[in-house]
Amino acid sequence: MNIMMSLMQLDIGGAETHVVERAKELKRRGHRVVITSNGGAYVAELEKCGIKHYEVPLQNKKPQNVLKAFSLLKKIITEEKIDIVHSHARIPSFILGKLQKKMNFPFVTTAHWIFTTKYGLKYITDWGQKTLAVSEDIKKYLMDNYKIPESDITVTVNGIDVDKFSSDTDKTACISEFGLSDGDNTIVYVSRMDADRSLAAHQLIEAVKRLNPIIDRLNCIIVGGGNDFENVKKEADTVNAELGREAVKLTGARTDIDRLIAPAKLFVGVSRAALEAMASEKPTIIAGNEGYIGLFDEDKLDVGLSTNFCCRGCEMSDTDRLTQDIGNFFGLWEDERNRLGKYGRETVLKYYSVKRMADDAEKVYKQVLGD
Repeated sequence: MNIMMSLMQLDIGGAETHVVERAKELKRRGHRVVITSNGGAYVAELEKCGIKHYEVPLQNKKPQNVLKAFSLLKKIITEEKIDIVHSHARIPSFILGKLQKKMNFPFVTTAHWIFTTKYGLKYITDWGQKTLAVSEDIKKYLMDNYKIPESDITVTVNGIDVDKFSSDTDKTACISEFGLSDGDNTIVYVSRMDADRSLAAHQLIEAVKRLNPIIDRLNCIIVGGGNDFENVKKEADTVNAELGREAVKLTGARTDIDRLIAPAKLFVGVSRAALEAMASEKPTIIAGNEGYIGLFDEDKLDVGLSTNFCCRGCEMSDTDRLTQDIGNFFGLWEDERNRLGKYGRETVLKYYSVKRMADDAEKVYKQVLGD
């Protein structure tokens, strides 16, 4: 099949990485995939894999961008002889929904998160002929708020490349880049650094400050860029000045996440980033803007699976709780830390394979095509 996937942009984020990994797997299976977005950090990785990217202004609702995107998408669909259009965000879905009514192409969408339905936004959201949802709670949200029939929704996963994300990843380059040593107690946090995603980053910086006197050689690497980056950096600079050393290190937007995770003794984050860390056998505290699950173990499996490791509906994350859990983790015996890391990878292998993600997509594509 000739498949076009559309999303707002290709900077650091769970939906963006989801699209990249799915596109790569579909290409391995013999499909031809093109991506349309406003561009970003992952364009180079796509092009390296032989996947064509078209820059289209899909990042906001400005009228001039919507009109330009409508025209460009129409041209791409025609010239690339696209069989399936697959949208991954509200703005591309709105534009492509209007275009589909004119061109009548097979149209699929993926719901990666829960959108607000206020201010009439519910009525400018298009979910296509079939919809993939990345968790059961998002499926329920689609049925409750948009009245999408259950038969039109397929629950899929954030498939993780478990060869790329593994305990075998070389950590020497990252240790050298950030002036670490192998024996450091290093925490890694990865997220888009936007205000609606970066709560745990702020809390983690304060936790490092509090725990510095009682945990030897404590370091923290915060990975990601976005509209809250400068605020996060200001807090990190203040804490580093108080501690008299660079305990908190910010990388900005990066795509070499496997390499940056490698030196971690503990990971903090949510969603796809958390799953990538788990695949790398890193014990993981699940914490983000939507809630707090805590240090992942067998007791947290059900809530992790039901919320796609995003914590929706859980208690909110707070600095005291995060600090306590980090302190408790570094008090565990090494054998217990290793067990937690191995259980995380086992979870990813069982529930979050790239193969499962691509299988789900192919199944839905065939449904829409009537095969």
